[in-house]
Amino acid sequence: MTFEHKSVLLRESIEALNIKPDGIYTDGTMGGGGHSAEIAKRLTTGRLIAIDRDADAVSAAKERLAPFGERVTIVRDNFRNMKSILGGLGIERADGILLDLGVSSFQLDEAERGFSYMHDAPLDMRMSRDGGLTAYDVVNGYTAEEIERILRQYGEERFSASIARAIEKARGRAPVRTTFELSDIIKSAVPAPARRQGPHPAKRSFQAIRIEVNDELGALRQALDDCSSLLKPGGRICVITFHSLEDRLVKQTFADLARGCICPKEFPVCVCGRKPLLKITDKKGTEPSPAEREENPRARSARLRTAERTEFEI
Repeated sequence: MTFEHKSVLLRESIEALNIKPDGIYTDGTMGGGGHSAEIAKRLTTGRLIAIDRDADAVSAAKERLAPFGERVTIVRDNFRNMKSILGGLGIERADGILLDLGVSSFQLDEAERGFSYMHDAPLDMRMSRDGGLTAYDVVNGYTAEEIERILRQYGEERFSASIARAIEKARGRAPVRTTFELSDIIKSAVPAPARRQGPHPAKRSFQAIRIEVNDELGALRQALDDCSSLLKPGGRICVITFHSLEDRLVKQTFADLARGCICPKEFPVCVCGRKPLLKITDKKGTEPSPAEREENPRARSARLRTAERTEFEI
């Protein structure tokens, strides 16, 4: 099966990066290589470091990005490690960083990966299949209280308590092994009126478990914390989010890094010496056009946020 992912907000994110032909850029979530290819097309003497932890993505991208030769360096790793990845390549700072946080269409549609409640498959949900925590481990190994916490915290699921109790009861009879089994348990715990309205009743719970399995918010937090030290003055970071937890974290981090003096208002002069490290270039963020939403339903919840590194040093 070909690794494909219809790149969301492609034109908008490439424009926001303000690419220089001789610049150094990092695509921290290469996926199917759509954004990477568009960045590489605009480079002459510049360089792109394309990162992804999924072996299938890396294999496909090597073929897709081969025409760009030495302009592109592909690294299989987690984008949370950008600082060490770039340092290992002798790169101190980049002119732009792109993070597309969406799960690829390939990962969702390849049943055996266990990401989707639309396909019956073993509970997995790992973005990298090199060992580590799986959805099976979470569903069958976490306490009911821990499951309730992640459903509430990462899925913003209002029925988290009843779903956690239903999972605990079901696994008491036999381990929960597949996505369909888990989906049926979740549906049984959601009141009938809620099942008839809105998205699939398992959507939020599957999102929450996937985030826990892959420590997605931890990875994003680490990458955002490093972004100001990884960008050259005038360099830009563009982040495409797909749910409110990601978007809130990006928005708050950008806002914090864009703050200057934090002295009390009554102080006649600044004594803290704090300087803004980022300048937010699009305060409300950018959403997909109506045409893109119509063409690609998975783009409907996407939002692009962009910030530019200032000349001030840490």
